[in-house]
Amino acid sequence: MKRLFIILTLAISAIGWNGCLPRYTFNGASIDYNTYKTISFGEFPIRAALVYPPLQSAFENRMTDMIAQQTRLRVIDSNNSDLRMEGEITNYQLSPQAVGEDAYASQTRLTISVKVKYTNNKNQSLSKDLSFSAYRDFPSNELLVDVQDELCDQICKDLADLIFNATLGDW
Repeated sequence: MKRLFIILTLAISAIGWNGCLPRYTFNGASIDYNTYKTISFGEFPIRAALVYPPLQSAFENRMTDMIAQQTRLRVIDSNNSDLRMEGEITNYQLSPQAVGEDAYASQTRLTISVKVKYTNNKNQSLSKDLSFSAYRDFPSNELLVDVQDELCDQICKDLADLIFNATLGDW
């Protein structure tokens, strides 16, 4: 009888404590959905010397889609959201990498960098200004215009993962 009482007490306590704990999910988010319900995004204009115009919308869409798919946060168009992300694309750069036998580069690297201002309107001490970079290499015998869309998509996914983990994942 005493054992049953202890088990029931522990079970009821665990259920009661569950509402007070942050929610951890398998996607890496550690968000207390009792506190945070909305997120908004500002624009991420391209401030790099080399500009690829579709990059801005590709990056913004990737970020918005990731948050919508991996969290229960509602994406809104307002500065009055619980959380906000904005920033700029600061670098879009090509650089030669591996040198072949003929002394020419056999690989080219496309690097994209972004600055992110993450604002937590519920707890300002958790707000952050961060910078991220990601890259992909491709054979130098391929033209950038032929691989650019695919490379940008892959790099934007990497950047979105990094940003998600550093802000909402709180790694």
